[in-house]
Amino acid sequence: METGLRGKVVVVTGASGGIGTACARLFAREGAKLVLHGHRNLDRLHALQQELAGEILVASADLTEEAEVEHLFRKALDRFHGVDVLVANAGIWPEDDEPIHRMSLERWKRTMDTDLTSVFLCARSLFRILERTKPEEAALVIVGSTAAVFGEEGHADYAAAKAGITYGLTRTLKNEIVRIVPRGRVNAVCPGWTTTPMSAAGLENPEVVTRVLQTRAHKRVARAEDVASAIVFLSSDRLAGHITGEVLAVAGGMEGRLLHLPEEINPREA
Repeated sequence: METGLRGKVVVVTGASGGIGTACARLFAREGAKLVLHGHRNLDRLHALQQELAGEILVASADLTEEAEVEHLFRKALDRFHGVDVLVANAGIWPEDDEPIHRMSLERWKRTMDTDLTSVFLCARSLFRILERTKPEEAALVIVGSTAAVFGEEGHADYAAAKAGITYGLTRTLKNEIVRIVPRGRVNAVCPGWTTTPMSAAGLENPEVVTRVLQTRAHKRVARAEDVASAIVFLSSDRLAGHITGEVLAVAGGMEGRLLHLPEEINPREA
C-alpha cells in the first residue's frame, strides 16, 4: 500500500543509530526527501547518504543547544522550503545501573537534556516552520520507550525523561499542532529492547536476554526495522491520517509480569 510519503520532507534525529538508520532507509524507499541529523557519527551518516537514493541533507547539531537546533531546522528550510515530518529519535540510555539514591545530579541533568529538552527544542522548531509554511498536513513521531510505561530500575532518569516526551509532550502537542495545521498529527512509539548499537552490550549477555523475553509474548528481541516500520506508518497521512495523540508500543506484547519461564527461552535464537 502506498504511504503517500513521496516528496515529503522528513527530518530524522539520531539518524546514525540503529532505529534512526532503519528509518532513513525506509523513508528513502518511500521516496521522501531526508534531513539526517547526527552529532558525532557523521562519517556513518555520509556513508548512509551514499547508500540511499534521493535528495538527502546531512546535518550536525547538539540537540541540547537551542542555537544548534534552530540552525538545523533553518538548514532544512533553506534546502527544502519546509518540513512535513519530524521523527524525534535522538536520545541516550545510560548503560550503568544507578538507583536514585546513588545517582548524581550531573547524570540526571544530562539525561533530561538529551532525552527530554532536545525533543522540546526540535518540536518547537518544527512548529515554528509549520506556522510559517502552512502545509496541508504534518506529522511528529516521538520515540519514547517502554521504560515510560513500566519504569526501569536503575534508570529513573531515563524512564522519567521518556515518560515526559511519551505522555506529556505527545498528548499536549497533538492539540497544539492542529491550531497551525488542521490535519497535523503527533504520536509516539515506545520500543522495548531493540537490537541497536546502544543496546548491544546488554544483549550480549544471555541472562539479560532471558530476563527481557520473560515479560513479552514474542520470544525475540525487536529489530530496528520493526520500530522504523511503525514510525513510517504513523508518519503517513494516507495510512494513519486519523491517528493522533496515541502511544504505540513496539515491544512484542511486553507486559509488567512474567510470561515465560527461563527454561522456555533460548537466548541464542532470540
